[in-house]
Amino acid sequence: METRGIRRWLTRLSRRTVRRVLVTVCIAAGAAGASLFAQSSSQHDSGTYSLTGRVVRVADGDTFTLLVNRTRERVRMASIDAPEISHGSDRPGQDHGQAARQALAGMIAGKTLTLRCYEQDRYGRNICDVPLPGGSTVGRELVAGGWVWANRQGRDKYLRDSTLPGLMARAREQRLGLWQRSDAVAPWVWRYDCWRQGRC
Repeated sequence: METRGIRRWLTRLSRRTVRRVLVTVCIAAGAAGASLFAQSSSQHDSGTYSLTGRVVRVADGDTFTLLVNRTRERVRMASIDAPEISHGSDRPGQDHGQAARQALAGMIAGKTLTLRCYEQDRYGRNICDVPLPGGSTVGRELVAGGWVWANRQGRDKYLRDSTLPGLMARAREQRLGLWQRSDAVAPWVWRYDCWRQGRC
């Protein structure tokens, strides 16, 4: 009975009225969609976003996996670059690559963290800082201990933390970690010379 009544009412409406109703509905839906889009992208408008989860894997000295609400998020730490670990015979690792991975694992493995993130890179990894109580970051601690480099690649285009070059200079002066070798090669140079050009 209700369906018949609705049908009769619809047949009585003029086509012009139906068009007006449809246009009104479409405009309202568009406004709601725009509002939802603005809300979902607001975290990126501010330039940063956060991820909270548990560290379930440490791949190397600057990359790990965070379990966030049952989703695995790959994280590449901002502003640092760790000595490379081996990725097969055609891409050998660097001295201190495994030591850097172990140093990072010792600081974060299995822990629940809240990260401050900036963007995703072309590999889909979140580029993030790992804040520590007291205002420091895991990246700063790794650089200060001589485990990793401040990422100075491409005229510092990946360097968001301006304190890292000074921390790296002090670690180098004290010959900590990878700086025990006077011929330490920056990871970005290693990837190009060794992995791409075969000059290892």
